[in-house]
Amino acid sequence: MSAFEELHDDLERYEQMFGRARGRLAVSLDRLTNALVLVGQHGVYCHSPRNPAQPAMDIHMITQELAHAKELIQSVMEELRRSRDAKSSN
Repeated sequence: MSAFEELHDDLERYEQMFGRARGRLAVSLDRLTNALVLVGQHGVYCHSPRNPAQPAMDIHMITQELAHAKELIQSVMEELRRSRDAKSSN
């Protein structure tokens, strides 16, 4: 099943609230947040053999990549909002 089929209800709701592009980005942020939570839960059980207080290196790298992706999407959403606000004020 494609993302558009599986996430149809969320996409419809967020696209209605924010418009098509920002709505899809908002759903993407939600999915990334869910993935970060799942990876964090997994990291509780998978510890680094070198440092048991830290999650395994692959868990750390996945978490970092997801966090960076989320940050980039948030910056795009903010830029779209600023662009929309600038157009509406003119």
